[in-house]
Amino acid sequence: MDLTILYRGPLASCDYDCPYCPFAKRRDSRAELTADRGALERFAAWAADQRDDRLSLLFTPWGEGLVRSWYRRTLTELSRLPHIRRVAIQTNLSCRTDWLADADLDTLALWCTFHPGQTPYDRFLAKCRDLAARGVRHSVGVVGLPEHLEQARRLRADLPARVYLWVNAAEGRTYTDAEADEWTGLDPLFPYSRHPHPSAGLPCRTGESVISVDGDGTVRRCHFVRAELGHLYDGSYRRALGPRACPLAVCDCHIGYVHLETLPLYDVFAGGVLERIPATVPGP
Repeated sequence: MDLTILYRGPLASCDYDCPYCPFAKRRDSRAELTADRGALERFAAWAADQRDDRLSLLFTPWGEGLVRSWYRRTLTELSRLPHIRRVAIQTNLSCRTDWLADADLDTLALWCTFHPGQTPYDRFLAKCRDLAARGVRHSVGVVGLPEHLEQARRLRADLPARVYLWVNAAEGRTYTDAEADEWTGLDPLFPYSRHPHPSAGLPCRTGESVISVDGDGTVRRCHFVRAELGHLYDGSYRRALGPRACPLAVCDCHIGYVHLETLPLYDVFAGGVLERIPATVPGP
């Protein structure tokens, strides 16, 4: 089968402490880091063994994964397997980038977020330019807060035109039309993020061709629906795969609503759904 998997292990530590981030930030103990490493290695071994399937994998850790050697190694090794169509991770790009020299860049991709106030602008831009020079598929984005607007404009001007700059609506924030127009001027796809999408009863690819997996191997349709479909490692999840409507009233996160069949985003992001790269990068 062709299966997309969103993996989120127990890692919760991050080197940033963004006040607008909904993810809990804390310092993982040595035991917690060991558990996260074990969970990731178990998942990677499972993925490597699924040679009869075609897998697309997105790692969405609560914390920052790429500052940990086991995430860098896992992405590198998985990228070189012929049955892995795409392997991508969400990252703040604070890690070094030399490890990418060992990866298959036809398969690996990065979803990068710039967090003003957490890292110097020039340092982040230099990392982005390094990715471009290496030929790494990547998107770059910011959270649409007023205090981020000028740096976002600067970033759009400094990034190569071929690099997509996305803007996430800040959680719980309502945008006036004038404010939305400013962000849409940077990201023409911002209107998809501006409002939560009604989803109750609507068809969604999650639970059929897209699943969410946690560090224990529990399978759910997506990160936002807690009902379990089965377990990854005993194969019980496969019996539960099939078309199903969304049980939630709204979906307000890109990694969720991108899979709604009522939205055209699989066409918009054709070839780059997991790393958030449109088929054609829209101009401002």
